[in-house]
Amino acid sequence: MVDHKLERTLSPAYPKMKIISDTLINSIAVIILTGLFWLYYYFTWPTWTFWILIALLVFTVVGTFWSFVEPKLLYRNWSYQWNEEYLQLSYGVLKKEWVTVPMTKIQSVSTVQGPLMKRYNTRSVKVETMGSSYTIPGLEEGIALSLREVIAEYAKLKEVDE
Repeated sequence: MVDHKLERTLSPAYPKMKIISDTLINSIAVIILTGLFWLYYYFTWPTWTFWILIALLVFTVVGTFWSFVEPKLLYRNWSYQWNEEYLQLSYGVLKKEWVTVPMTKIQSVSTVQGPLMKRYNTRSVKVETMGSSYTIPGLEEGIALSLREVIAEYAKLKEVDE
């Protein structure tokens, strides 16, 4: 099977930014689990709660390791391109997805930037149609803003033409 790569990719800062974000979330999970283990010891909860906490700890450890691998895989497998007719997205690590969104079906386009994304000058572009929405994560700020404007212009032009 031939795998056609679309011409544009995410920002090179995306993997680092995603790893930092996932590390913060995993740290909070470890703090909560530590508190639950302390409560288990202090209040002498039943033994079955200990095994549930152990299972949660195992899932957290596995999730932590995966959070260091996944961003690099996503960065390598995410691509997109656009023209006057379509926005095309290709993404996925285990299951590859190809999405083609006609410009005439796009109802809104917006950018999202959190504090960590602001630090790395990146934004996500969110495109919404009647039945679904798609997000292109971690684009460089200038590219994200121009993509938002281009998509809005193409979607409006097509709407006016019809």
